[in-house]
Amino acid sequence: MAERGCPLEAVPLPAEVRESLAELELELSEGDITQKGYEKKRGKLLARYVPLTQGVDPSLQAETRVPGPSQATAPAPKPQKPRPSHTRDERFRSDVHTEAVQAALAKYKERKMPMPSKRRSVLTHTAVEACTPPADLHSAPPDVTTGLAQHQHTYCERPQLASVRGVPQGDSGSVLETAGGVPVSSRVSSKIQQLLNTLKKPKRPPLKEFFVDDLEEVLEVQQPDPNQPKPEGGQMAVLKGELLAVGSTWPPSLLATLQQWGTTQPKAPCLTALDTTGKAVYTLTYGKLWSRSLKLAYTLLNKLTSKNEPLLKPGDRVALVFPNSDPVMFTVAFYGCLLAELVPVPIEVPLTRKDAGSQQVGFLLGSCGVALALTTDACQKGLPKAQTGEVAAFKGWPPLTWLVIDGKHLAKPPKDWHPSAQDAGAGTAYIEYKTSKEGSTVGVAVSHASLLAQCQALTQACGYSEAETLTNVLDFKRDAGLWHGVLTSVMNRMHVVSIPYALMKANPLSWIQKVCAYKARAALVKSRDMHWSLLAQRGQRDVSLSSLRLLVVADGANPWSISSCDAFLNVFQARGLRPEVICPCASSPEALTVAIRRPPDLGGPPPRRAVLSMSCLSHGVIRLDAEEKLSVLTVQDVGQVMPGANVCVVKVEGTPYLCKTDEVGEICVNSSATATAYYGLLGITKNIFETVPLTAGGTPISDRPFTRTGLLGFIGPDNLVFVVGKLDGLMVVGVRRHNADDIVATALAVEPMKFVYRGR
Repeated sequence: MAERGCPLEAVPLPAEVRESLAELELELSEGDITQKGYEKKRGKLLARYVPLTQGVDPSLQAETRVPGPSQATAPAPKPQKPRPSHTRDERFRSDVHTEAVQAALAKYKERKMPMPSKRRSVLTHTAVEACTPPADLHSAPPDVTTGLAQHQHTYCERPQLASVRGVPQGDSGSVLETAGGVPVSSRVSSKIQQLLNTLKKPKRPPLKEFFVDDLEEVLEVQQPDPNQPKPEGGQMAVLKGELLAVGSTWPPSLLATLQQWGTTQPKAPCLTALDTTGKAVYTLTYGKLWSRSLKLAYTLLNKLTSKNEPLLKPGDRVALVFPNSDPVMFTVAFYGCLLAELVPVPIEVPLTRKDAGSQQVGFLLGSCGVALALTTDACQKGLPKAQTGEVAAFKGWPPLTWLVIDGKHLAKPPKDWHPSAQDAGAGTAYIEYKTSKEGSTVGVAVSHASLLAQCQALTQACGYSEAETLTNVLDFKRDAGLWHGVLTSVMNRMHVVSIPYALMKANPLSWIQKVCAYKARAALVKSRDMHWSLLAQRGQRDVSLSSLRLLVVADGANPWSISSCDAFLNVFQARGLRPEVICPCASSPEALTVAIRRPPDLGGPPPRRAVLSMSCLSHGVIRLDAEEKLSVLTVQDVGQVMPGANVCVVKVEGTPYLCKTDEVGEICVNSSATATAYYGLLGITKNIFETVPLTAGGTPISDRPFTRTGLLGFIGPDNLVFVVGKLDGLMVVGVRRHNADDIVATALAVEPMKFVYRGR
C-alpha cells in the first residue's frame, strides 16, 4: 500500500481521517470498491494533508494545494463539464462522509450531550460559553469530507474563527483565505462555506432575549402627562329645570285624551299620510282613530283564542310590524294595544329570513315573550313565505301568530263594551328597541306615568297648542318621531303630516313644500334633511317658511348639526325663516328628551355656541379656543333641561362623582319623564336607571336615583346644556378620549378632495 502514496505515519492526520482510510482499504481488499474509486476517495481524504501524494488526481492536487512560488505560472485547470441540474453532486457526499457523520453522532449519543442547533438553548448556553476550544483547532485546516463532522463534534466548544477573506489569484477560480492563512478554494461546498461564515459570527444572545414578553408592557398603566390640562373649576351643582305646570288642564292619561277628542272632535284631522309622489293618500280623523283603536282592542281581548282560552291577557307584549310608509295603521295598532292593556313593541319589517339585524330583533322578541305580531294585509304579502303559504319563521325569532288589522279583519264591539282606560300608572306602556355599539338589541320599557309626563313636558317646552299642524320627517315608530308625532300630538289634538323616507329620497324639498302647503307651525327634522334640502333648493322661488314658529332638530346634539343649521339659515332666512325658530334638542332611549332649546316667546335664553379646544376635550377638560384655529370643535347648545327634571354631570368612569364645572362627563337625569328599565334585564337596569351621583366627599346628592343618558357634555352659560358626543362613540387611546361623532364632523367639515387637518 506504500507505493500508492506517502506513508501514513509521515503525515499528521486526524484520527477520523485515519479511520476512514483504514475502512477504505478494507473495502478495496474485499472488492467492494474499484481501484479507481479507491484512489479518488483516498485522494480526497489526503489532499489537504499530503502535498505531493502519488496516485492522486492532479486536478484534486491543484484544487487543494497551497500555491507556492514555483506554481505561480502553472496553467489554469481544465474547465469541468457542467453537470445536469437533476443529478446529485456526489463530490462531497460519499460513503466515507456519511460514515464519519454517523460516527460523530454515535459519539454524541455516548457522551449524552445536547445536539448542535442554530439556536442556543437557554438551559445550556452558560456551559457552552465555559468550554474552551482545543489548541489544535486553528492549526488544522478544514477538511471537505470530515469538516462537517468535526464542526458537529466540537460545536459546543464554540470555535471563534476569524472572517474568511478573498485572495486574488491569477487562475479562473479565486482562493479564499482564513485568518490562519489556510487557503480555501472557492469550489469548496457552499454548505461548508456557510458553516464557516456562521462560526465566525459573534456569539448569539440567549434564546430568551429573542422572545421579549410584552405582557408586562401591555399591563403597565400609562402615566399621565404632568403637563396635560386638568379641570380647575369648582364642583358643579345639580341643575333644576322649570316646574311642570300642575293644574286641571292636564288629562289623567293619554287614553282619556284620545277618548275625549274621538267623541267631541271626531272630524278633526289627526294624521295625514303621503305616498312616494307627495300626494295625500289618507287623512285619519280623531273619530276614526278612536273607533278603529276600540275595534282592535276588542278583537285582541275577545276574538283571539288558543285551545279555547284567550290568547292574550293584560300586560302581554305584542309586536307591531309596519313599514315606514304606513303611519296610519301603526298609530291605530299602538293605541289599540294601549286600550287593551297590552304592551306594543314596535320593530322594523324583516326583509329576509336570515337577515342579521332581524336575529337581534328575534332576541328582543324572545326576551319580551312576544307571541303575536300585528301587521297590515299589504305588509304581510311582502313578507317571506314558507312552503305552506304562511309567513316564514325568521331566524332567531320565537314562534309568532300573525294578525292582519285592516278594517275587515276586526270585530265591532258591543255598545255596552268599554275598555278600562286606566289612569297613568307604573305599568309598562310600550317597549322601544335600542341597539348598542356591540350590536345587541335591548328593549327599553316606558311606563304609562312616564309616557304622560313626557307628553306634558314636551307640550310645555315646545308650547304646543290645539289644532296646530306638525310636519314629521322622522321615523314615527321610535324616539322623537314617536314622542312628538304620535303621542304629544294626540294629547294636544294636533294635525301631523307624516312624510315617508322614500319621498324625501325622491324629493328632499318635500317637507318644506308641505310646510308651505299646510301652513305648518312646527316641523320635526334631522340635520340630514336640512342638508339635503339645501342641495335641492336651487330654482325653487315659491317656498316660504314664515309660518314656522318651531323647527325641532332631533339630532341637534351631534357636533355636525351646527353646520347644517347655519347653512340652512343662511339660505332660507331670505324666505321667511327666523333664526330663533331653529331649536336643537338632545335625547336618548333611556332618558327620553333631555333638553330642548326654547323659542324666545317661551322665555328661553338666546342661543349659544362654544369653540372648544380639541386637545383639552380629549382629556375631558373644557377650554375655549379661537374659532380660526383648525384643532377646535364648535358646538351649539341643545337648550334648557326639560320641565320637572333635575340634571347633573358625573365622571365617565368609576364611581359617579359629580364633575367640576369645566369638566366633560356623562349627563344624568332625574325626572318622572324617563324610561324605567331594560325589559327583563335587572343587572344593567340597576347600573343605568338607578345611579346615585355623589359629591367629592362621597355624599349622595339626592335620595332619588338618576338615569344615565349616554350623552357626554357639560352645563354652559345661562344653564344651557352642551353635548360633545355619546358614550357609545367614545374611543380611549392611551389616556386620551376621542369621540366617533367628531370624526364624522371632521369629514364633513373639510373638503375631502384636498386634505384632512392635522390635529382634528
